Amino acid sequence: MYKKPFKSNNKDNTKNTKTTKANNTTKTPKSRCPYSKKCGACQMIDTPYKKQLAIKKKRVEELVGKYGKVEDFIEMEKPWHYRCKVHAVFTHDRKGNPVSGIYKEGSHVVVPVDECFLENRKADDIIKTIRGMLKSFKIKTYDEDNGYGLFRHVLIRVGHNTGEIMVVLVLTSPILPSKNNFVKALLKEHPEITTIVINVNDKHTSMILGDKEKTIYGPGFIYDTVCGMKFKISPKSFYQVNPVQTEKLYSKAVELAGLTGKETVLDCYCGVGTIGIIASPHAGEVIGVELNRDAVKDARLNARINEIKNITVYENDAGKFMVQMAESGDKADVVFMDPPRSGSTEVFLNSMFTLNPDRIVYISCSPDSLANDLAIITKNGYKAERIIPVDMFPFTRSVETVVLLTRTKGTTSEG
Repeated sequence: MYKKPFKSNNKDNTKNTKTTKANNTTKTPKSRCPYSKKCGACQMIDTPYKKQLAIKKKRVEELVGKYGKVEDFIEMEKPWHYRCKVHAVFTHDRKGNPVSGIYKEGSHVVVPVDECFLENRKADDIIKTIRGMLKSFKIKTYDEDNGYGLFRHVLIRVGHNTGEIMVVLVLTSPILPSKNNFVKALLKEHPEITTIVINVNDKHTSMILGDKEKTIYGPGFIYDTVCGMKFKISPKSFYQVNPVQTEKLYSKAVELAGLTGKETVLDCYCGVGTIGIIASPHAGEVIGVELNRDAVKDARLNARINEIKNITVYENDAGKFMVQMAESGDKADVVFMDPPRSGSTEVFLNSMFTLNPDRIVYISCSPDSLANDLAIITKNGYKAERIIPVDMFPFTRSVETVVLLTRTKGTTSEG
């Protein structure tokens, strides 16, 4: 890929298909990305940005437009090099030379990539440096077919606002040959790196990270800030990959909640506590619920880091927790829900209807599952007041949407 960023404007950067008079053959327009045909991750890489938004909005309207007006996209001003979480898979060519890149969409075929239009440039530079170091340190890359080799992946996480950088080396063993010299050589080229972690994945699996970790430089984590709040990011922490748009998404979600400082807010699927912590200055009480134990620990730590006194994080299934709240006579005025791509479950939604909050702020990463859930929610006494798509992943088909649902006056839930 090119070193200079392309300009985002309303003009199509691709050339029109031309026909050569001499032989009447058609020339295929050249893609701005040399890897696009092999990779497949950026389905709209050669589509003008405004046109991308129009295509995505039409899709959202087709799926959820019957529940309310779909507003204009919250777009990105500079929609390139936005990914601050960058993963590279390592393998080798037929001669044994190290190769790094990404998996071809829907496969485990590695497409060699030096620089990606979507990825943080510094992260790409660090990955190239590491790849160049492997041969001199006589480190063998992993072979998925026979299970031999040490070096599997590199994961880079960059704090967009803090500038802190974490490098995660995913190996089949906790022992990195000439570890101290390796770290010293890497830091010489990239002194901006603040921590290096070895993650051990010795299983024949498609999962990137294993269960064991060993910090070999720095604290083993980094910090970043969103909406004025500070968050700890560990190798396995869930943290949105586009920090610029994350700020817009979470700000809009809190705005839609209409908090006055008195409400009890329930943050379901709370992860490391981002939404709940950002909402806390505007609420009376915030309750976070998360099933993942490591995420709960991070959420509690993040609350302490930000000196938030009005938030409590529970390790529990959100659906069960809401039923327990309702049975105890407790109430939540606002529920934030940010389910996985597959959407919510019938059990969860019925539990939420039992709790019967005044407002629901639904953050979705899939218009398809959002449509399925809205069909259920709107039949149980709620109306979609605002539907706002957010472009979290420019040049891809992915769409994030935030929806405000309010309980219809005089109705009760059917759940």
